[in-house]
Amino acid sequence: MRLVIASDHAAVTLRMQLVETLRSWGHEVVDLGCEADRRVDYPDYAATACDRVLSGQADRAVLVCGTGIGMSIAANKVAGIRAALVHDVTTAALAAQHNNANVLCLGGRVLGPVTCEQCLEAWLSTEFETRHQHRLDKITAMESSL
Repeated sequence: MRLVIASDHAAVTLRMQLVETLRSWGHEVVDLGCEADRRVDYPDYAATACDRVLSGQADRAVLVCGTGIGMSIAANKVAGIRAALVHDVTTAALAAQHNNANVLCLGGRVLGPVTCEQCLEAWLSTEFETRHQHRLDKITAMESSL
């Protein structure tokens, strides 16, 4: 799978660990940064990653900040993005299974690297159940009507 990953300054170490994990699992990963030595604004990185997904340059994106909240809020402002903030294997699997989430958001200050890897594995390996498509269609309709 072609993935992009980005973080703000609060989650650089975790992002770099996840890049290596994803590559070891055989995924093509583009690391969008940020650099470890400067503070940045997470909406900028969320926007870049989401653009890559929507343009077809990536199949999915992983966004990491201190809590995952900021990245998920920013990503969900982009029409066509379904970003899920997850905290465990169950929420990660359901993000894929019920919501066909194309962006996974993780909190580097609230989750350990092992939990994050388990969440990634669950999200990437769980198939979307098409019986939920009518709900996604309603979300798409909301995006175009607002």
